[in-house]
Amino acid sequence: MRSISKWLGLAAVGITLTGCVSQQEFKKVQAERDSLRNQVESARAEAEDFRNQLGEVSDQAKGKDEQITQLSSQNSELQSQLDEINKQYAEALERGHNPLPQAVTNELSEFASKNSDVLSFDSERGIIKFKSDVSFPAGSPELTAKASEAINTLAKILNEGGVKDYELMIAGHTDAMPVSRPETIRAGHKDNWYLSAHRAIAVGKALQKSQVSAFRMAMVGYADQRPVASNASEDGRAKNRRVELIILPTKATAASSEWLKTGKAGAAARKTSTESKSGTAQTESGPAYNK
Repeated sequence: MRSISKWLGLAAVGITLTGCVSQQEFKKVQAERDSLRNQVESARAEAEDFRNQLGEVSDQAKGKDEQITQLSSQNSELQSQLDEINKQYAEALERGHNPLPQAVTNELSEFASKNSDVLSFDSERGIIKFKSDVSFPAGSPELTAKASEAINTLAKILNEGGVKDYELMIAGHTDAMPVSRPETIRAGHKDNWYLSAHRAIAVGKALQKSQVSAFRMAMVGYADQRPVASNASEDGRAKNRRVELIILPTKATAASSEWLKTGKAGAAARKTSTESKSGTAQTESGPAYNK
């Protein structure tokens, strides 16, 4: 009996020990299972977050593609407008006759004679040329008092019956000396393209203030790419620094000038004049008079 009791006691102890080990293993497996479940949930959350990020990137890419398409279309439109402006400018310079009524030509000739220190009038082509050295301070698009007064008088002539509906092209030009004055660059006139365009715009804005309709105008800057004299001398450079106002023999109409009414013309002129491809600037020696 004593042997049997001893054996049963040992068996009980063994069973107890065996059950204790199994419970530890179970808890271990349970902990590993819980850890794995947490890892799975975390992975799912990361995957969902990644899908959301992919969606956002996809939407952004789609938006960028649409923006690129829109900008390409606008660029094509602006280039088309610039090509038309360049064509009209070339035709105006090449024409061998003055398209203006004789009465207007006579009035402009008298006007130019009274303001010869500020501008000249090409009676053969009907082109008014503002002298930049007198019309603007050095390196600036701000009109001088003399130029402003002359433009106010000119506006009255341009609004008369003979030419009141004619289109106007205002073209800014510089010499070949690069812009170097720090104050000019700080003011936003980074190079000759900017300076020539800003001066053309200044003349156009002054005409608008004097009641000349913006509907009739196009403004563009040619930097040093359309010289009328050699840049090798100061006299030649002075002639190249100019703003031309060309009175075109075509009448402004709603069909041909709708882009002006919507405000695209001003943006086109500024953009094409400041962002168009610049030619290689010459570097003749001499003082940078207006830069």
